[in-house]
Amino acid sequence: MKSKRAISAEEALQRLIDGNKRFLAGEVRNSAPTMETMARLTKGQQPFATILGCSDSRVPPEWIFDVGLGELFVVRVAGNIISAEVAGSLQYAGAHLHTPLFVVLGHEGCGAVQAALETKFHGVRQRSRIQLLVDGILPALKGVDAGLPPRKRLAQAVENNVRRTVQTILGSPEGQARVAEGWMKIVGAIYEIRTGRVRFLEGSGPASRTVGQPKNDIPVSNDRPNR
Repeated sequence: MKSKRAISAEEALQRLIDGNKRFLAGEVRNSAPTMETMARLTKGQQPFATILGCSDSRVPPEWIFDVGLGELFVVRVAGNIISAEVAGSLQYAGAHLHTPLFVVLGHEGCGAVQAALETKFHGVRQRSRIQLLVDGILPALKGVDAGLPPRKRLAQAVENNVRRTVQTILGSPEGQARVAEGWMKIVGAIYEIRTGRVRFLEGSGPASRTVGQPKNDIPVSNDRPNR
């Protein structure tokens, strides 16, 4: 299947980077949609990117990337983790909406990840359904350094969780098929609540970059996970 999108994954990523720059500079161009825009949206949606983000009220993708209605397909769940329902939504985005770019968006100070750390290191148990969600994060914490100060340990855990979700998507049959076709890419990112900045991560290495990097130096995760 070939992409039906007029925009490439690299162009989509650059649009997100440029939007976050505007957000940081206080130069957002989002405003109330016109009647023409609303009429156009009744005919369907053509988002240029899919965002899997956290439910945290401080991390609204449309705001931090300065985009309007119909431009992003957004799936939000506490801890930005994969479940059957989330996977179904992502599959829809790839198979039907043909969004060329998928972003797994975590954020600093994530409460779901903090709860998972408390379970891992202190045996804390949450209420039943919350614990089910927390248990889904625990596998991402295997490499977390228990000796780090709490703030740094949480930051490491948040990044590990994003990377694991990226690799889970890449390792799925759907993810492998779309990447093999050459038109879709997946990236991980961390939103810094204190600054408003989005930091994009390389998919499998330790390096990362922040918004504002040169266009030709954007790290994109399109490598399949190591087996």
